[in-house]
Amino acid sequence: MRRPLALLLSLALAFPAPAATLPDLGDVGASDLSPAAERRIGEEIIAQIRWRDAAYLDDPEVEEYVNRLGRKLAAVSNNPGQAFDFFVVKDSTLNAFALPGGYIGVHTGLILAAESESELASVLGHEIAHVTQRHIAQMVGHQSQAGMVMLASLLVAVLAARSNSQVSEAALAAGQAGALQSQLGYSRDFEREADRVGLQTLDAAGFDVRGMPGFFERLQRASRLYENNAPAYLRTHPLTSERISDMENRASALRYRQVPDSDDFRFVRAKLRAQAGSPTDALRDMESRVAQTPSDFTVRYGLARAQLRANRLDDAEATLAQARKEAPPSPFIETLAAELRTARKDPAGAVTLLSAARKSFPASTSLRYALIDAQIQAHRPADAAAGAREGIQARGDDVRLWQLLSRANSELGKRTAQHRAQAEVYVLQGTLPAAIEQLELARKAGDGDFYELSAVDARLRDLKIRLTEERRDRDQR
Repeated sequence: MRRPLALLLSLALAFPAPAATLPDLGDVGASDLSPAAERRIGEEIIAQIRWRDAAYLDDPEVEEYVNRLGRKLAAVSNNPGQAFDFFVVKDSTLNAFALPGGYIGVHTGLILAAESESELASVLGHEIAHVTQRHIAQMVGHQSQAGMVMLASLLVAVLAARSNSQVSEAALAAGQAGALQSQLGYSRDFEREADRVGLQTLDAAGFDVRGMPGFFERLQRASRLYENNAPAYLRTHPLTSERISDMENRASALRYRQVPDSDDFRFVRAKLRAQAGSPTDALRDMESRVAQTPSDFTVRYGLARAQLRANRLDDAEATLAQARKEAPPSPFIETLAAELRTARKDPAGAVTLLSAARKSFPASTSLRYALIDAQIQAHRPADAAAGAREGIQARGDDVRLWQLLSRANSELGKRTAQHRAQAEVYVLQGTLPAAIEQLELARKAGDGDFYELSAVDARLRDLKIRLTEERRDRDQR
């Protein structure tokens, strides 16, 4: 069975990999890891997860929600200036993990196991504390320069583990259990600190602080049923009765709040359930849940999603219509309604729905993606390209927008612009040779004007310099 990602990340800290495969750490002192180097390592790892790991959940709606929740917490953390990016991994195990540089992953299993939004927020707050307290950098500091090489091997461990389920067992059998024990020894102190700091963040963000000890206590109770195969979160985050008692005491000293779950939290959980397992199993599960809680419009939304997966379009439209009557306006409802229009071979209808939804929810990035995609399918590539460019002006590192812009330009027959946009996709995916190839194709396309070709040439020179520097740094290692 495939080992959880976070367990392999902790193993990677103890088992170095060949230096030739590691990201460039730059000039870092032997006693610490600079924030810039930490961020570079995180960027290398997240690029591998997003573009080469099938377990990465490429769902803009779910990712948007997790980022909104995580950034609400980060904004009131003890380091609100720290950059954070949150992502989701398709894995039924109960796990979350922090990567170097503020990248935090959450397993779908953990989202579904949380019984309240405050419980989910408590785990994110805990992981945010690991980052703001610079626990990974401190672990490197204990191990000197060799530790930085061990830390960089995170990247290698992630890739190797996804293709070889025996990696963790082989590592444990390699006669270096002492090194791993040392890492866990540090992490026990770090866990207590992350509990304390995470609880303060949870309180400052306005969540129910009882969510943290409650969720962790339930995890501990569940672990007894696993015998020697404890939930992943407990293997990478050692949990003790003393820690839970300390959390309970600290929580009791803070003000009591009754915090209702947001509709988005409930929509996300319903969507994940509707996407889990086979279409038949998901449909049966959601039908059962609707029977148990017929007044819950988010569960009814989940049933409509499951019906769409099972290609029962009439049922899905009827179920969603009922949910729409009961629910307040929501991007989740509108996006699903548009997906049903697309399934009916009516992309124009999807564009109409999404255009109206964008006016109601202008800040929703997932709605922006859905609208641009629908415009391309409805043979309105000029509108799609304009929408993508508008989004890129606000956030130039949004790879989904660059992908959509490339598609829109392809539909428009603008080859220079298509290859230029695709080059930016490859840059963000960390594959500079492919990006350079796309820019070379853009130069040869023959339909670019003077200004566009000048921009292509400038970008091409920049990327060639970057590639040369990367290769030189790699050779020096």
